[in-house]
Amino acid sequence: MREPSGPATADAATIRIASSEPEFRALLRALRPKQWLKNGIVALALVFSIRQAWFPSQPDTWVPLLLRTALAFVAFSLLSAAEYLVNDLRDLEADRLHPRKRLRPLAAGSLRPNVAVVSSVVLGAAGLVLGALINRHFGLILLAYGISTLAYSYWLKHLVIVDVLTIAVGFVLRAAGGALVIGVPISPWLYLCTIFGALFLAITKRRHELILLGDESGAHRASLDDYSDLLLDQMTAVVTASTVVAYSLYTVTAENLPPNHAMLATLPFVLYGVFRYLFLVYSREEGGSPEEALLRDRPLMIDIVLWLLSAGIILVVFR
Repeated sequence: MREPSGPATADAATIRIASSEPEFRALLRALRPKQWLKNGIVALALVFSIRQAWFPSQPDTWVPLLLRTALAFVAFSLLSAAEYLVNDLRDLEADRLHPRKRLRPLAAGSLRPNVAVVSSVVLGAAGLVLGALINRHFGLILLAYGISTLAYSYWLKHLVIVDVLTIAVGFVLRAAGGALVIGVPISPWLYLCTIFGALFLAITKRRHELILLGDESGAHRASLDDYSDLLLDQMTAVVTASTVVAYSLYTVTAENLPPNHAMLATLPFVLYGVFRYLFLVYSREEGGSPEEALLRDRPLMIDIVLWLLSAGIILVVFR
């Protein structure tokens, strides 16, 4: 029987910290800027279209593409920030049962709900308008992302398996949006890598929550009552293998990659990244926040930088 590993409500120290925090700072924290790193997925299309779309010697070609990708990142970040506020408002009481989430500004009382509501509306509208200005079809993808995340906040996250699949769809929409704004196709294999990679992160996060909250996990999130350690470990094994296989096949079959299969040389970095994250999840119990693991774990950060550098060099040299 698992035991809960944290207090059920915010303690006195937390309340004192919340009362002394300026509301503007609390609002900024509630927008979760660290989690905006996830929106970097929109740049995948730009990175893997170097051979077709841009080259450093042709700034009139690649600078506009870089600008549109940056604007797409901003649009997704504005919309996702609005959705984080909606999610925290929806889960206000449940978050107070979580050892870490009880420190969030709304749960801790340092951010007023009415301020969060107004901020969410303004940020969401700004993101959708910016997306529509970039590209009408990109605006529709943003709208689909917004609808899916709202459905997740209010309903889908309480449905076992559907919850993690919804998170994965959000990542695929980001990748598709990044391709759309620069007008390039993405290999179906890259979409598969995206969805499997997102499932990998979402499932290990559920496992972390289940272990952390113990018998009180269902009070925080209804779907956690339907999960078990064994089920989540089996799901992790499936998506881990699928991610590696999908990426391996992508490096040797995608039409936009060098025909000599040089991209296969980046596979060791992907393998290390996957295994390192599993190490963090199972040995250090750090699977609750992927973006924090990325920012804190130096070996993982170095590995991602090396993967990006090696992929970029291969795509440029063998173009």
